[in-house]
Order: sequence, then C-alpha cells, then structure tokens
Amino acid sequence: MNSKNLADKIAQLVFNKKGYDVTILDLRNLTTFADYFVICSADSDTQVKAIADEIDKELRDEGIKYWHKEGYRSLSWVLIDYVDVVAHIFKKDSREFYKLEKLWGDAPVEVVKDPVADEPKPKRKKSVQK
Repeated sequence: MNSKNLADKIAQLVFNKKGYDVTILDLRNLTTFADYFVICSADSDTQVKAIADEIDKELRDEGIKYWHKEGYRSLSWVLIDYVDVVAHIFKKDSREFYKLEKLWGDAPVEVVKDPVADEPKPKRKKSVQK
C-alpha cells in the first residue's frame, strides 16, 4: 500500500469511531521524515483511545504495524507513526492548542468528509389523515 492510500485508509478508519474534522497534510515537498499527516479530533479521552485502537487493529489485520506510538497514557494527543504516514488523534482542545495545520501551513491540505454524514437522507412520506 503506498503512503497516499495508507493516509486515505487511516482517514476513513477515524469515522468508524465518530472522529471528526479530518484533514490530510501532504508533507512530501516539505520534509523527509513523513509523506503525510492524518489529523483528526475527538471529544473525550475514551474517543481518542477508541480511534487509536481502531486504526491499530484494522491496519494490523492487514499486516501493517506501526513503528511508534505516543500519548496513549494521557489521551489528549495520540500519535501513531507508520513511518511514511503519521496519524494524530487529538482531543478538540489539544488540537486547538497545538495547531499542527498552522505549524505546517505550507503543506497542501485535504479535508476528508465523513461518507456516512454526507449521504442523502431518505425522504419521509407525509402521513395522510382521514
């Protein structure tokens, strides 16, 4: 799996645990330590852990193991390093504090939408009263 496909896969896995505000930063022309950052937000420690666990489990099931993981004790910012792709799972307030997107402001940004949230809602039939 190439690094872009891995970044896309991680971004989609975030939505399985209701993560939001998902962005992919393309770092290929800015640094050599990673091709992409996948950044997302969560509302609680529990959700940060659930998202990190989901990414780890699903990728492990495909034979992809992380190289390094940080922040798993405090759960305000968990970093999972897959060498070419680094996933950053933030509690909302920590993400606003660290502002990675601003720090890497020269990187092209792809905003990833939740495919389920973007599905059209089924139309309700109007009830007919007799």
